[in-house]
Amino acid sequence: MSQLLVPTLREDPSEAEIVSHKLLLRAGYIKKVAAGIYTYLPLGLKVLQNVTNIVREEMNRAGAQEIFMPVLLPAELWRQTGRWEQYGKELFRVKDRHEREFCLGPTHEEIITELVRDSVRSYKELPLNLYQIQTKFRDEIRPRFGLMRGREFMMKDSYSFHASEEDLDREYKKMYETYCRIFQRMGLEYCVTKADSGLIGGGFSEEFHVIADAGEEELPNGKRGIEVGHIFKLGTKYSEKMGCMYMDENNKEKPMVMGCYGIGVARTAQAAIEQNHDKDGILWPIPLAPYQVAIVPVNAEEKEQFEVAEKIYSDCKASFATTGFDVLLDDRAGRIGAKLKDMDLIGIPIKIIVGPKGLKENKIEIKTRKSGEVKLVAIDRVREELTNVWNICDFG
Repeated sequence: MSQLLVPTLREDPSEAEIVSHKLLLRAGYIKKVAAGIYTYLPLGLKVLQNVTNIVREEMNRAGAQEIFMPVLLPAELWRQTGRWEQYGKELFRVKDRHEREFCLGPTHEEIITELVRDSVRSYKELPLNLYQIQTKFRDEIRPRFGLMRGREFMMKDSYSFHASEEDLDREYKKMYETYCRIFQRMGLEYCVTKADSGLIGGGFSEEFHVIADAGEEELPNGKRGIEVGHIFKLGTKYSEKMGCMYMDENNKEKPMVMGCYGIGVARTAQAAIEQNHDKDGILWPIPLAPYQVAIVPVNAEEKEQFEVAEKIYSDCKASFATTGFDVLLDDRAGRIGAKLKDMDLIGIPIKIIVGPKGLKENKIEIKTRKSGEVKLVAIDRVREELTNVWNICDFG
């Protein structure tokens, strides 16, 4: 902890309007650079990596293939679909030194359609599902709520290509089930609603919402929700306009049928806080937490306490190295009360407290952040206790 960049704040920042935004800033997860633009600090990046790891594992499990497309997109591709004119002022438009027009990509339908148009010719090469985890840009008229409505944001977007509507229906159902697994693994309460396809287009779409009081969407049940995922049946909207064709079994040329599936990675991380917090700070679901366990000696300058804390830390790091379970050692000098408040603010799910009273009986204290449950555990049983916690979490 003494080496970790975690610039915590005592007071709520004046710019933050909702709890999750306040806590991301106060707990040292993000730092504002400009309106709607943030630097992810070490804790914030670890949470994003936890989100993307779950997304990547489930997309790969569903048979999708990961690629990485550019951020800078040529205007001529957008003109082929008419969206260069339709998109309006939310599209960041730039020119290079030769006066050629580009945009900073808010979405990648045109780019992926060109890729598949130039790479796939036969029905035998379909279906195909390609995805990326990429930075997107949107020139919001009023950026607000931190990562919820930013001008630069991280997103998983995937695109599927098919020889028939029936095959699209099959893949759409698979992506629906994949998204359900993703949000279940993250420990989030969510619901799915029918949605307007907007500028993405297509005949049918559904949104995935994390249930939260601060959500901008009123759900059929008001509850309120934060949109974190959106899946679309695009049909042939892009393939017909861009000439993305395949040869069928009768050697006849037909337009590919497409689907599109997005998850807001940073939005999901912040929505998790909006759903999981209390007066002391963040209550991370264990799979998303930057560290699942914090080991806190009452007095880090007292030799026996620190040696025991360091031994538990080393053992845990070695035991859980390949599991996604990570451990933080609070080696700072200072009062135990202040250190524990920091851990509560940051939202570490489990605290191991090493103190003089417990050590007299060769025991340490394990405290669960969300429930407040406290256990006195023999030092040689710490790994066993944490393994039980790990076993009830779905790390994949």
